[in-house]
Formats: sequence, structure tokens, C-alpha cells
Amino acid sequence: MEDVFIECSPGISGDMLLGAFYDLGVPKEVIEQPLIDLGLKDLYQIDFKESKSCSIRGIKTKVESIDCSPIKRTWKSIKELILNGHLEENLKKIIYGVFESLAIAEGKVHGIKSDDVHFHEIGAIDSLVDVIGVCAALNYLNPKKVYCNEPILGKGFVQTEHGKLSVPAPAVIELVRQKNIKVLSHCNSIEGELSTPTGIALLVNLVDYPEPPSRYSINSYGVGIGNLKFPFPNLVRVYKITSFNNASFNDNEQISPKREEIIIQEAWIDDQTPEDISNFVEKLRNEGAYDVSYQAINMKKNRIGFSIQAILPIEKKEFFRRLWFDYSNTIGVRERTQYRWILLRRRGECSTIFGNIKVKQTLKPDGSIIMKPENDEVLRLNLEHKISTYEIRKIIKESSKKFRAFENWK
Repeated sequence: MEDVFIECSPGISGDMLLGAFYDLGVPKEVIEQPLIDLGLKDLYQIDFKESKSCSIRGIKTKVESIDCSPIKRTWKSIKELILNGHLEENLKKIIYGVFESLAIAEGKVHGIKSDDVHFHEIGAIDSLVDVIGVCAALNYLNPKKVYCNEPILGKGFVQTEHGKLSVPAPAVIELVRQKNIKVLSHCNSIEGELSTPTGIALLVNLVDYPEPPSRYSINSYGVGIGNLKFPFPNLVRVYKITSFNNASFNDNEQISPKREEIIIQEAWIDDQTPEDISNFVEKLRNEGAYDVSYQAINMKKNRIGFSIQAILPIEKKEFFRRLWFDYSNTIGVRERTQYRWILLRRRGECSTIFGNIKVKQTLKPDGSIIMKPENDEVLRLNLEHKISTYEIRKIIKESSKKFRAFENWK
């Protein structure tokens, strides 16, 4: 099974991405079938034509609206259309996610509930075709992983049904903020919308890794051409690749180690008691910190203080940011985004001569599995049997038989 790499060159839009997938070899009937299933067949005509941008060839997508209805689509109506449609469940989930993120972003921008959002350009039939078609194309290719590079957003102004708006569009800014996407800022001298709300919404929902793999081979590629004229090629490329970032192991094609984005938050505090620091550290752990460490340090005026560092889930960074100010005396927190590589693990229980005990399995890069009893179980058996913890671990290892998993590898 191959991976997919979406190259924003320099930006991203739904029609360019759809053209690139078609050029890559996704059949037109695959793109159109979910549109037919949703009852949209008679509202549009789609055409894929050879085109060029600065002498580079590719496919330009043209969607002509034959929708005569004056009704403006809302997120509520699009939601009902998707949920009531006869679509494959995985495809339905992908399409729903793209439109939901757009609705949440638009709701935030306009200060209303997402269900009350009236889609204008996004609710037009050409945008529906772009979003649903791209989702169908990716579902058809069924890649193991989807990568992308950082897009450029553009500058200047664009004419919309809301009137003249500055670029990046407000919904683009909100999507980038919500999903913590990294974007590039060069080409600032170029006026124009390089990345559209539809394009960014597709990117944030379809991509697993927001940067290219460090090593990969290109098996095939497709090029989608945009409508705007720039002094450089205005295109999106989609590659089928074989990436070599990770290695696959075991029959279920699990990836171990896996890369994960995390947040590091830290502060130095010199005006709080050790008891209060201990309580705060425990609060961080109880609220879901991956790990917390702290140590005594010498600070200004020779005061003894504490250096506290927490490794946190990236999606909870704002929550933990508030905890520092609510439960500690610090007046500032340092924060940085990092990546970590972790071995897959899962919890379960194993039968031993002590009975069933809780254990954790870890999947090594060579495919072998290491099993370790939970420390609470070792301490319990130590008290019950008056045997050293070393002996208990040894007996568990030698007598362990059937393992029953409580969860999937993660």
C-alpha cells in the first residue's frame, strides 16, 4: 500500500487538488459517484481539461453550475444531505469532517453557532463537487498515510458574497489557528489568494503528517492547475510515494515507533512552597500530562526555586496553559512544539501462577514484543507473598501464558 504526498506549490484549493487526483489516475466515475448518491447529479457539469501554468502541464477542473435554486445552503442542510446520503461509511465520515471544520471556522469568524452558518461560496455546487470529489478520490486510493508541505496563504484582497475581504480569508486564518498548521510566508510580494478555505479545510482533515517524509520514492504523480495567473507556476501536485520514515511490523501493519507531536511547557518558580509545588505537579499529572519533572534550582537573589517541565498532548495545550496561571504562582510559561518517537504499547492482562495480573506490552522496531507487569501489581504481590519485587517479576516472566488485550496498539 502506497502513501500520498500533497505538494502545495505554492498554495492549495479544492479544484486544483481535484484536478491533481484526476491527473494521478483517479477515474471520473469514482469522483462523481458520491455526488450521484447524494442526489446532486443534475446540479452541475464537470470537465477535466489539459492546461498549462508557466509552461508546466496539468489538469484544470471546471465545474459549471446548472443549479437554478436560489436557496443558500447552510451547514445544517449540508449535514442532513451527508448523513442521509447512501455513502460508504468511511467516505461519509471524511466528507462530514471537512464541512464540519469549515462550519466551525465560519461560525467562529462571524460569532454564531456552527449550525447557523450560511455557506456562500462554500455552499455553491462547485465547492460541493470539489470537496466531495477530493474525498472520494482519496478514499479510492486508500493510502497508508497522507503527507503535505506547508502552504502559502497569499495576500491582498478577494471579492466574495460578503464583499471584498482581505487575504488570507477569515475562515482560512481560523482553520490554520484551530488546527495549528504551519504555513510559509514567502511570496509576500505576490497579490492573490494562494490558499482557499476549501483547500485548507481539505488539507487539515485529510493529512496525517503536515510535512514531507524525510525519505521517499515517487511512484507516480498528478498535477492540478489553478485559474489565477502568477509569475510562477500555480499548481498542486499529488504524488503516490513509498516513504521510508517508519518501518512496518507484524500482521496488522502496525507502525512502531510512531511519530507524535507534543507540547513542552515549563516555568521557574521561586515564591511557592514545596508542598504547593508538589500539589501543582500532581494536578498536571491528574489532568493528563504525559510526564512532569521538577527540580530545585538557584534563582535570582540566591533564592531556591523550582524548575518544572511538563510534556503534554498538543490538543490540550491551551487547557494546560491556564492551569499554570490558576494553580501556580508563575507569571510566565515557556512553550514549544516538539516531536517524539514512541514505541506502540497496549494494556492487558496475562495469566500467571499468581492468577491474572495487569501488564503492558511494547512493540519493538524489530517486531518483537516486550511485556512488563504494572508496578501496582508487583507491589500488591510483594505485600501478599512477602517475596522481593525482583523475584516476583522473574516468576511472572517465567510463568506468563495467555495475554488478553484491553485496547489496541497505540
